[in-house]
Amino acid sequence: MFKNIEKTGLITGVALGLTATTILPIMKSTLLNLGIIGVRGTISLVDSTKTTVKLAKEEIEDIIAEAQFERMKNQLDKEINLLSEN
Repeated sequence: MFKNIEKTGLITGVALGLTATTILPIMKSTLLNLGIIGVRGTISLVDSTKTTVKLAKEEIEDIIAEAQFERMKNQLDKEINLLSEN
């Protein structure tokens, strides 16, 4: 049964088996650490994006409020001028 197995194939298989038992735990911890770093980076990116959007929203709201105030001020100035002319 084992007569047809090549010696190099058997040696390669045993070497890969022994190497896998050594490398897999190292790869597992490395991949786990990379995953944690990736998740932290994603959370940081999401938080900074939320902050940027919040600041942009506040700036736009300020611009709109100032434009509405100027429009109301101009309308009141026109009405005051019309009343003072009469």
